Amino acid sequence: QEQLVESGGGLVQPGGSLRLSCAASGFDSTLDYYAIGWFRQAPGKEREGVAAINAHDDGTRYADSVKGRFTISRDNAKSTVYLQMNSLKPEDTAVYYCAVGDVALLTTSLYDYWGQGTQVTVSS
Repeated sequence: QEQLVESGGGLVQPGGSLRLSCAASGFDSTLDYYAIGWFRQAPGKEREGVAAINAHDDGTRYADSVKGRFTISRDNAKSTVYLQMNSLKPEDTAVYYCAVGDVALLTTSLYDYWGQGTQVTVSS
């Protein structure tokens, strides 16, 4: 069955960097056939879209709050998608989830498969 596993979260100081990974398995098609999104949810807040990458052309979309700091990419041979996070801020603290769907937009309802999430904490 389809499975997504996030990793790479942790505690980092403001201004630091983290690289999140999302390993996909059990899908009928290779990773490049799907749109992939990264979402995050902070305590007491709604889950919000962070970044997404198109199915084939690797076009990307970012939330305004992370544009210029975060980069989404994928390695189709490894069935893995990444989120490189630089210049991290305390407001980036959240559980980060990767998701697979058909449309690379930052809307949660457009994604069918979700990972369990990985905690990112930005604090001094």
